[in-house]
Amino acid sequence: MAAKDDVGRRGEQLAAELLTDEGYTLLARNWRGQEGELDLVALDGTTLVAIEAKTRSGTRYGHPAEAVTPRKLARLRRLTGQWLTEHGRELRHRFRDVRIDVVAVTLPRDAAATVELLRGVS
Repeated sequence: MAAKDDVGRRGEQLAAELLTDEGYTLLARNWRGQEGELDLVALDGTTLVAIEAKTRSGTRYGHPAEAVTPRKLARLRRLTGQWLTEHGRELRHRFRDVRIDVVAVTLPRDAAATVELLRGVS
């Protein structure tokens, strides 16, 4: 397994832990749709949230959240729609709104991880 995959996997785990600590209820991890993957799907109160976890080992090439471009957001919206088509009926009574959040994780080799939650990215 490549070191990059390990960094991404660790970042997703830290993202899931942060979301749980923030009161989110995790519904799915690594859900595959026609155009890719939703890293995490959760409920935040009455809001269904698709979460993109972006992890970097440092900020030399920019903040992790900078990798969530308008094109990536459009794909996340389409994937969220696919997820809702597949699962929305069973959960319809549990949410009123839908949004996309980003969890930006920085995992430096010689320092503690930084985990940031960006709500309602558009």
